[in-house]
Amino acid sequence: MSPTSAAPGPIQPIDPLAALRTPGDPEHDVYLTGTVFLDIIFTGLDHAPVRGTESWARGMGSSPGGIANMATALARLGLHTTLAAAFGADVYGDYCWESLAHAEGVDLTHSRRVPGWHSPVTVSMAYEGERTMVTHEHPAPPPATRAAPPRSRACVTAYEPGRQEDWVRQAHAQGAKIFGDVGWDESGRWDLAALPDLPYTHAFLPNATEAQRYTRTDTPERAARALAELVPIAVVTRGAGGAVGIDSLTGESAEVPGLAVEALDPTGAGDVFIAGFMTGTLAGWPLADRLAFANLTAALSVQHFGGSLAAPGWAEVAAWWDRTAQSADRELVARYRFLDGLIPAGVRDWPRLRALPTIGFRAADARGA
Repeated sequence: MSPTSAAPGPIQPIDPLAALRTPGDPEHDVYLTGTVFLDIIFTGLDHAPVRGTESWARGMGSSPGGIANMATALARLGLHTTLAAAFGADVYGDYCWESLAHAEGVDLTHSRRVPGWHSPVTVSMAYEGERTMVTHEHPAPPPATRAAPPRSRACVTAYEPGRQEDWVRQAHAQGAKIFGDVGWDESGRWDLAALPDLPYTHAFLPNATEAQRYTRTDTPERAARALAELVPIAVVTRGAGGAVGIDSLTGESAEVPGLAVEALDPTGAGDVFIAGFMTGTLAGWPLADRLAFANLTAALSVQHFGGSLAAPGWAEVAAWWDRTAQSADRELVARYRFLDGLIPAGVRDWPRLRALPTIGFRAADARGA
């Protein structure tokens, strides 16, 4: 991420579902709800902040964070994404709203501005391959919408033990495919029965540690097989080791290794992986291609700092494939050959998606930054 880079103007994204769309389809491909943060990321620190001293960062960037990481990742891959969230009526809220609605093309019809509510803010400091975060957040307002979620092809949610989301059940009843992940179980019980929304799941995508604890297994592969008994699609992510998945609907199973990259910041990589996998699933790709694409998008994201700042679009995917297709790694080239049929030639001329250094620039100012 460059401290002097600027956000490109809007470009028409590739539509990975173009061949599948019919007049009776839902207006939205993906529905999301959650909290949007303003993320401020400092990079290029030589060491961790030391008490009583001043540290200088060689770079910085600003972007919407929280649920906006997922919304941005999906939108940059061409999925019609709608977000229901509360936005503060302050300048931070203005920036997050404009960034998502105008720069990223996320539909905010179901979001709202909340007068008097301070936008949540997270400051992230990256150094020595690690990151330290400080967050300030006032008590959240009521949910962004009390109505039933809009019709969509799919929804994304994060499961928590003992928490049931009415909108997940409603979305499932409307025909949406539910893609879910899960976080660390602070209770230590690791009981799948404590995830009340799991029965509505189309695809469950925990990481290896979470999956093995929930299934009482000792390998990601065994965990995936155990989860496949409970959900139609089970995917277990293994970080740099790639991912393993079972799709009981198609009868496919696949194991795809990760990509060797220099990882600078893992923030949002899980969101990007899910976005890549959702794209392939909704488009009807083979399971191995879905896992490979998800691995690729996540690998591209960890090479940059920040959450939504790092989410790749088709321009980044095309640039990676241009380089890789000429490499001597025949196995890698064969694995990703499916990208040839997905990337139009014109994409290679698109500008890369990059961060603004400050929330103060407007479009005209940014072009001269």
